[in-house]
Amino acid sequence: MKISRTLAHLIRDVRDFFAAERVVFAPFLRDLRHYDVVKFRADAWAGANVTVLAIAQGIAFAAIAGLPVVYGIISTAVAAFVAPLFAGSRHTILGPTNATAFMLFSFFSVNPGLTGRLGELIPLLVMMVGIMAAVGAVFRVADLLQYISRSVLVGYISGAAVLIVANQLKPFLGLSGVVDEETSSTFIGLLFGLLRALPQTHWVSLLIGGGTLLVFVAMRKWRPAWPAFALSLLVSSVIFGSLIRSGHPAFKGEATFATFGFPDLMLKMPHLVRADIFTDISALLSIAFALAFLASLENTLMAKTLASKTGDRPDVNQDMLAVGMANLATAVAGGMPASGSLTRSMLNHESGARTRFASLISGIYTMAFAALIAASVGWGVPLIDYVPKAALAALVIALSFSLFNLRHIRICLRSTTDDAVVLVTTFVATLLAPLHVAIFIGVAISITLFLRKASRPFLIEYEFSEAGELREMGEKRQRPIPAISIVHVEGDLFFGAAELFRTQIQRTVSDPAIQVIILRLKNARHLDATSVMALEDLILYMRKEGLHLIVSGATREVYRVLKKSGILVTLQAGCDRRAGESNIFLTNPRNPNLSTRAALKRAQQLLGTDKADIRIFYDPNKHAAAT
Repeated sequence: MKISRTLAHLIRDVRDFFAAERVVFAPFLRDLRHYDVVKFRADAWAGANVTVLAIAQGIAFAAIAGLPVVYGIISTAVAAFVAPLFAGSRHTILGPTNATAFMLFSFFSVNPGLTGRLGELIPLLVMMVGIMAAVGAVFRVADLLQYISRSVLVGYISGAAVLIVANQLKPFLGLSGVVDEETSSTFIGLLFGLLRALPQTHWVSLLIGGGTLLVFVAMRKWRPAWPAFALSLLVSSVIFGSLIRSGHPAFKGEATFATFGFPDLMLKMPHLVRADIFTDISALLSIAFALAFLASLENTLMAKTLASKTGDRPDVNQDMLAVGMANLATAVAGGMPASGSLTRSMLNHESGARTRFASLISGIYTMAFAALIAASVGWGVPLIDYVPKAALAALVIALSFSLFNLRHIRICLRSTTDDAVVLVTTFVATLLAPLHVAIFIGVAISITLFLRKASRPFLIEYEFSEAGELREMGEKRQRPIPAISIVHVEGDLFFGAAELFRTQIQRTVSDPAIQVIILRLKNARHLDATSVMALEDLILYMRKEGLHLIVSGATREVYRVLKKSGILVTLQAGCDRRAGESNIFLTNPRNPNLSTRAALKRAQQLLGTDKADIRIFYDPNKHAAAT
């Protein structure tokens, strides 16, 4: 019977968990019912603006990841099309990003044995990312992301920006075939490799990259409203790409990207039914988890940033579901991992997008452009073949410098010592360790410092004043009843604080005059199994020493944990429940001191005395009740 009741309680708790703030699998239907021509026009214009930037960035981020450009364009199109069907935010745009792209590159650079199987492993990897994010959304894991210090992301992105710049210097300077790939898999090795190869810099690559950079900077300065990234790449492709394609002697042999055809746009379902599938899953598990974590964290921060501008209420778990579903669709389509893009999302918002369908329209535009690129092969004018690698490297370097948010770095360094430690540690880790490891080093440091602060509950001894109000025990005042100590517990009593809590109480009990401890738990939070067991050990220790422990001000949550765990029986041992005796007194929201008054009377009963005059402040009209 007891087992069946326990099982029923467990089922009820699980049901209540999933019933609270459930993710919705078709939130777009709400917007669809009120969609009209005016909203469509605004969304279509915003979608067009986003597409111009998205296509150029899709190509760039595929290059950063070391993948063919088709992976970036497919991810840009499919993620932008699928994500708004599940997202909570109406302005977010998903697709490849700098941080996730370089994490992908970092992983395969330190695992060269897997590089030759990219076509087979990338769809599997993206599917794993999608599953992890979708399952995490259902279990409301995004709620936990608020406990990750912002300093982690600032440090990680700053470190990734340094790595991206260093890596893109190879095509920018024409040193791609000169710098040894094996030694340049680490930042230090890449730095020394670049320094050694500098005398072999190819002046044509430098000219192309420098010219593209000049156009980009000029356009940003004199025409800030124009899409500088996309237009600079277009100008460079028309001028330098044409010279390369025409076979001009000075530009002959300069590296360009390869145009994809219609076969490359076909669906690429991950091949799951094979003998070595679990070996591959094991090899990709760490990077898949890191990408799912980073994508969800990026998307959460982006959604909150947009919500602060629009006044919308962010739904981080719904947005995490959008990340999962977008990556699942991208895996089938044959793209690279997708995350939330702050630059494209902000452009979407600033372009006047009214609903989530602006992202969907942008995805349609991008798909149409991808079909145009594939068709250009048949026309004899392969468009991507006109894009010089040096030009794109220059633009990626320029884009990477924008990742250094000096204001955020300054805030993190100056706010607290812990924030500075997290920022510097994460930054250094990105330079010395693979990125999928570095981000969790930063997270581990952040959580460790958080737990160190959170696991220090405040224990303050209290007494009743002449007016019947609780006040802190003064150093020069003696306890009204020397044998009774009222200890107020303030803070979290989770597993990290349990041992400290027990040690401090035992220190109080070491006073030979004390015979009863009244634990005032009104402001104690988050009791768990470890803290409950520590409390039980404390009760048994005090009973062995002939001492008593009484709990006052317990909230319903504290009472429920004590009852379900069975510790309530231990606490109430020796009480004649039929006579109304108790060792636990629940808080009264109207007058929190009443429970402590009752506990004090119980303590006097245990001591066999009623000498003390116990007065309790009763109401705002200064009415006091004396007993």
